[in-house]
Amino acid sequence: VQLQACGGGLVQAGDSLRLSCAASGRTSSSYVMGWFRRTPGKEREFVAAINWRGGSTFYADSVKGRFAISRDNAKNTVYLQMNSLKPEDTAVYYCALRLSGVIFTAPRDYNYWGQGTLVTVSS
Repeated sequence: VQLQACGGGLVQAGDSLRLSCAASGRTSSSYVMGWFRRTPGKEREFVAAINWRGGSTFYADSVKGRFAISRDNAKNTVYLQMNSLKPEDTAVYYCALRLSGVIFTAPRDYNYWGQGTLVTVSS
C-alpha cells in the first residue's frame, strides 16, 4: 500500500485548505484512513480518521468543528478539509492507513504512512 498526500501550503489565519491522500495497492475490505500532524519537538498527533466502509468519523478535540474528513471511494482518496485555520495548526500533516475497520488514534496502530505535507498558518 502506498499513500500519497498533497495539498499543503502557506495560508493566513482564518483561511481554509484541503489536503488529499490517494491510496494505491491492495488493502483489506475494511480499513481506516487517518490524518496526523507533527510539529518540531512534539510527538505525532492524531487529527481525524474515517472508517472507509461505513464512513464513520472521529476527530481530535482541537479540530472538531473546524476540520472535516471525507472519502471518495472511486478515487481511493481521503480528504481533510481544514477551515478557520489557526497558527497552532501549523505542522507537517500525514495520512495513514490502519488495516482494521476500528478507529484508533495512536500512531502505532496504523500500518502505512504517507510522506507528509507541510501546512503553515501565519497570524
